[in-house]
Amino acid sequence: MLPMEFIQNNIPLIAIAVISGVMLVWPSLHRKGKALSAHQVTLRINREDAVVVDVREAGEFAAGHLPDARNIPAKDVIARIAEFAELKEKPLIVVCASGVRSGQISGQLQKQGFTDTCFLDGGIDAWKRANLPLTKNKK
Repeated sequence: MLPMEFIQNNIPLIAIAVISGVMLVWPSLHRKGKALSAHQVTLRINREDAVVVDVREAGEFAAGHLPDARNIPAKDVIARIAEFAELKEKPLIVVCASGVRSGQISGQLQKQGFTDTCFLDGGIDAWKRANLPLTKNKK
């Protein structure tokens, strides 16, 4: 079978393969800023006094977050930017559940003038896999 015949005879399968590939890389195309591992985040917090902004919803945050993290849900970050505008020159680490939202917010903050913004690659899920401590809000 010639390559062109193969393509013509298998268009649905090829379309599924292409769509699957695009879906796999789509989240990383929208992430901006520097991705840091859980270990790198720990070093930046301890050595550079980095500030952690958790962009998950309040319920997710209450279930467990990095110690001393500030909670500002992703949908509210730009509207509430004045609350942490004094941090424009400080190391800022953005955290979410998986790293997708935080990557997007990190890019938005860079556009707003934050000079040292990065995000936790893999989010809280990666933090848990690294067996690092989480703080829970008391009820």
